[in-house]
Amino acid sequence: MTVQIVPSVLTADFTRLGEECRALEEAGADRIQWDVMDGQFIPNITFGPDVIAACRRVCDVPFEVHLMCERPEELLPRYVEAGCEIVIVHPETLREPHYTYRTIRSLGAKLGIALSPATPLAFVEHVLDLTDLLLVMTVSPGFGGQAYIASMEPKITAARALIDESGYDIDLEVDGGIGPETIAGAAAAGADVFISGSALWKYPCYAEGVKDLRRRAEEAWRR
Repeated sequence: MTVQIVPSVLTADFTRLGEECRALEEAGADRIQWDVMDGQFIPNITFGPDVIAACRRVCDVPFEVHLMCERPEELLPRYVEAGCEIVIVHPETLREPHYTYRTIRSLGAKLGIALSPATPLAFVEHVLDLTDLLLVMTVSPGFGGQAYIASMEPKITAARALIDESGYDIDLEVDGGIGPETIAGAAAAGADVFISGSALWKYPCYAEGVKDLRRRAEEAWRR
C-alpha cells in the first residue's frame, strides 16, 4: 500500500492557480484534483478545461478531474486534452455508464467512479474490470469546507473488501473533510488516496501539510 495525498485546488487562490499548482508539486503532492462543477448537478460553477490546460503547462504533477456535472460525456475529450490523466464521474449522471467508462479509457485516461454518500457500492460491483479508481465521498459533493461524515467509514471498508476480493489494481480514494483529525479514520477503514482541500491550506506551508497528512495516514492504515 502506498498512501497518496492529493490536494484539491478548490481552496487555492484562483488569481494565481499556476503558481499554486507548482507549489503543491514542490511540496510533494502525488497529484492535483480539479473539482469541476457545472451549476446543474451541483449548485456551484468552477473550472473549465482551458483553465486546467493553462496550469498543465507550468507543472508536471499528474492531474485528476472530478466531473460533478450533468451529461459529462460531452466534456470528456476536452478535459483529457487539457492534461487530466484520471477522469472521475458519478454514475447517476450518466445515460450510458458502461459506454462512458469505455470512452474515458479509449481517450487514454484512467477511469474513476465517484460514489456520493447516498450512492451504494452496487453501482460499481459489475464494472471493476474497467475501474482504476473508486472514490467514496465523505461529504455531499458541491462545496469545500464541509464536515467529514464519519458514518461513511463502513462504506470505505466495504469498498476495500470489494477491491481486494476482485484482484484488480484499484485505488480507493476519499474526498471530503479530510484533515489531520479525520484522515486516520479513513485510512484505518481502508482508503489509500486522500483528497485534502481547506484543511491543507491551514498548515503553515503546503510541504508541512502533505508530510503530516501522509504520516498520519500511513500510521493508521487499516490499523
